[in-house]
Amino acid sequence: GEIGEKRGCPEDEKDDAPSKKPKFESDHENGGPPQQDEMGEPEGEASDGEEDGDTFADMMKHGLTELDVGILKYVSDHEGFSGVLKERYSDFVVHEINKNGKIVHLDDLSVPAEAEPKECDLLTEEQKKQLGELQLFRNKEGNVSIEVLDDSKEKRTLVHKAIKNQFPGLETKTEEREGRKFIVAYHAAGKKALAAPRKHFWPKNRGSFCHFVLYKENKDTMDAINVLSKLRPNMFSYMGTKDKRAITVQEIAVLKITAERLAHLNKCLMNLKLGNFCYKNHPLKLGELQGNHFTVVIRNITGTDEQVDQAMTSLKQTGFINYYGMQRFGTTAVPTHHVGRAILKNDWNEVMDLILKPRPGAEKEFLVRCREEWAKTQDPEAALKKLPNKRCVEGQLLRGLSMYGKKNIVTAFGLIPRNNRLMYIHSYQSRVWNTMVSRRIEAFGLKAVKGDLVLKGTTAHVLSAEEAESYSIHDIVMPLPGFDVIYPTHHIGEGYRELLTADRLDIDNMRHKVKDYSLAGAYRRVIIRPTDVSWSVINYDDPRVSLVHSDFEKLENKPAPVFNKEGKYRALRMEFSLPPSTYATMAIREVLKLDTSIKKQTQLNTTWFN
Repeated sequence: GEIGEKRGCPEDEKDDAPSKKPKFESDHENGGPPQQDEMGEPEGEASDGEEDGDTFADMMKHGLTELDVGILKYVSDHEGFSGVLKERYSDFVVHEINKNGKIVHLDDLSVPAEAEPKECDLLTEEQKKQLGELQLFRNKEGNVSIEVLDDSKEKRTLVHKAIKNQFPGLETKTEEREGRKFIVAYHAAGKKALAAPRKHFWPKNRGSFCHFVLYKENKDTMDAINVLSKLRPNMFSYMGTKDKRAITVQEIAVLKITAERLAHLNKCLMNLKLGNFCYKNHPLKLGELQGNHFTVVIRNITGTDEQVDQAMTSLKQTGFINYYGMQRFGTTAVPTHHVGRAILKNDWNEVMDLILKPRPGAEKEFLVRCREEWAKTQDPEAALKKLPNKRCVEGQLLRGLSMYGKKNIVTAFGLIPRNNRLMYIHSYQSRVWNTMVSRRIEAFGLKAVKGDLVLKGTTAHVLSAEEAESYSIHDIVMPLPGFDVIYPTHHIGEGYRELLTADRLDIDNMRHKVKDYSLAGAYRRVIIRPTDVSWSVINYDDPRVSLVHSDFEKLENKPAPVFNKEGKYRALRMEFSLPPSTYATMAIREVLKLDTSIKKQTQLNTTWFN
């Protein structure tokens, strides 16, 4: 249906009591693309965490740990402590920081008032009444004639405009009768125009794009856009995708849909709220944001107040290693970077095999059956029949194989949306980057050394021993492998070559037969220092109570959470801002010194909930 209809309002989702769900489901890749790289990616093959606790914990026996994806080092020397992240989705709140550096909030649900165009004074009330009836086909005559008394070309133009603007669907022409000039209004498209009289009407002085703030709970950005747009997701633009298991606030722009229609959705959509409407002349682009501001609650912490202060002070002063977080690598027994490596090797049978073969660990029943069918018969049509929803990666690949045959895997694979396909390759690049950065820190610690790279503008420059003296670790970048980057000249640079050679890839030839899969590479900072860092330790009694005051609760005038000094639980509440394309989970890992993989988090949570 059209946006703004009442039908198909999503069901009320249950509130999130403490659960054994994964706690690191999809801390998003914070915002859009890093330099020269398109990484505004969907959340990938990650499971949606709807499994029940036991099968999930079981599945995680096969999941990845940080070691598997090159996340090995810490920068600080404080002792870690344990805690539980994302026990409730409201423990993780993300506010976009727009390109002017302002934190985006939802604080106004009203629809903007627009100045009435001046030309409304040109028509008398009687004429407006006749035109209104004509527009709605209540007029016997089929047209309305308006005499122009003080006749001039300018005046006539204004009347023509006034009629078309105020009565969409009507056309006008000028007629002369016995020396008098009349403007005649009539229906342009006959009865058809009545069906959608607003369709062609958009005032000239109003920007074509309605920008608004989207507040969402426990939904990922793409799902939210699909709900909003029903059939026209490409009309919507945004600057970055945001986590699913969180409360997030971001700006969205949509082409030629009025604020009224969008505001109407607030009546019927659960977990989504739209507000702060305004009209502008441009859409939004991935990566235009300056970053994101996070408010994170870590529950059940074991650290003393001194330990917490030491850890948070280190985060503020030194920062954290800018690793790609776990959610970049998938949550199943087949990591996304393995698929990426097979694509880069141009080994399409392996790509097909990795995506479709049976895998250990729990999966939705129908996927298990689909994979078994494939293993048994290698028949794409038969395997496809086992899937109720054909839109998953497996379904799209199988559909491609049944259309183009197993000889044309490249074409079949092309049916998977481009962002998903590129995600596999980016995942491989990310694992290489993580691994090499761990080696760099291991080898040279936290100072700039001869052979390191820094950026001058967008160009990478190799430091001499002398230059290294005047740079700090915060200036150093490391490359994501590709055909358009240079590598450090110390032995870590050679390490890239060895790593790719071991994966049977040629570092000197990162251009791929299929242009989409050619990797230019990019540079990424080794260490990130968050800004606006603040924290407090809070005590509370009821684990089901939200500890953050959300924008929506403020709009509804709900009271802020009250903390009880004598409460039996302790939580760490922290706030910080990060630039695009960095992972909040990696900042949190540095504070807790705790493995952020779902595997480890599941163990923590299962022990503490049982």
